[in-house]
Amino acid sequence: MKDATRMLWENYATTHNPEIKDTLVLKYMPIVKYVASKMLMTLPSSVDYNDLVSAGILGLIGAMDRFDIRQGVKFETFVLPRIRGAILDELRTLDWAPRSLRSKARKLERTVNSLEKELGRVATDEEVVNRLDMKLDDYYYIQKEINSAALLSLDGSIHDESDSNTSMYDMIENPIAENPLASIENHEMKKVLLNVIDNLPEQEKLVISLYYYEELTLREIGQVMDITESRVSQIHTKAISNLKHKMHDEIMN
Repeated sequence: MKDATRMLWENYATTHNPEIKDTLVLKYMPIVKYVASKMLMTLPSSVDYNDLVSAGILGLIGAMDRFDIRQGVKFETFVLPRIRGAILDELRTLDWAPRSLRSKARKLERTVNSLEKELGRVATDEEVVNRLDMKLDDYYYIQKEINSAALLSLDGSIHDESDSNTSMYDMIENPIAENPLASIENHEMKKVLLNVIDNLPEQEKLVISLYYYEELTLREIGQVMDITESRVSQIHTKAISNLKHKMHDEIMN
């Protein structure tokens, strides 16, 4: 007997009924809220949670329109990267700093530039706050807010002294870079692991993805998959066991 969720998807695929679509959106809203909450933890305080959720909903709806249940893939697996991608697209268009903070940043920059021209050297914090007639603690607070809102894109191009274009990636040293041989071995091991995971049964693959990649708890995974927490634990244990055996077979062969 078909479960209720699959029946909903089959009906929606046939009729595109907006009421069924609304029902499906509500069902998968916890995933949108989870992804938005997780991403918000690493963003400046000026970013609004509801903006991320709204973008995530657009990603969810877009994924629903492209999803084909006949492919045998769980919608949860299909939708996660699309929700995250939609939120990232929204983040690229956001004005990170509130207008009041941008105004303070411009005033601070003008003051520092003026002072340094007068002094012929780098101005100290005390000299800056004296010119601005503010407390040192307030100055440090504004600096903190400005720094938290100042985000750079590593893909963005910059110009060096020879006027040639490069990117921020080229300017950052990787302190934990591996030697070439170790890097190749690590890459090959990842390929083997990804291939093994991809060949797990769909339910086990989804649990592995939600637990290790999305960092959901077993209880949260149960809510997403409409099964009990103990059942999720059983699937997780079985998946890990399968991974160990399959990895051993792949490496030994």
